[in-house]
Amino acid sequence: MKVSEAMSHPVVSLPTRTPLGRVAREMAEYGVGSVLVTEGDALRGIVTDRDLALGALARGLDAAEMIDSVMTSPVITVDVTDDIHVAYRTFRRSGFRRLPVLDGHRVVGVLTVDDMLIDVFQRLADLLGPVAWSVLEEPPGPPSAGSRSRGA
Repeated sequence: MKVSEAMSHPVVSLPTRTPLGRVAREMAEYGVGSVLVTEGDALRGIVTDRDLALGALARGLDAAEMIDSVMTSPVITVDVTDDIHVAYRTFRRSGFRRLPVLDGHRVVGVLTVDDMLIDVFQRLADLLGPVAWSVLEEPPGPPSAGSRSRGA
């Protein structure tokens, strides 16, 4: 499976000269926990809700302060064509919960730990299907006309 199949898109991005107040409003409006910081088409950084809480509010920064005062840079990324296992290793090594996804130098999405959990749950469900059939005495669904449940 490729990163492109698991990533979230579209991406919310803002230019480097964006005030923190607008960053928070954009996150709220789009229901996201991070925004990518760009300059033209170039990725310059990432700001998460945690960065706003701990980097801006805890330090007493004003809402007019610019986004680059709390952004993480340089950004650890994955490529859209990477195998999903590359992303698992990148998450484990970096400790980050969100990775921008690039196609060349262009940002095309964000891969989150939540996206990866969905992948894990789908794989687990694929494995549990055959196991469940072998454990059950009868297939799931309504009982057939001739069968009786154990409690009857």
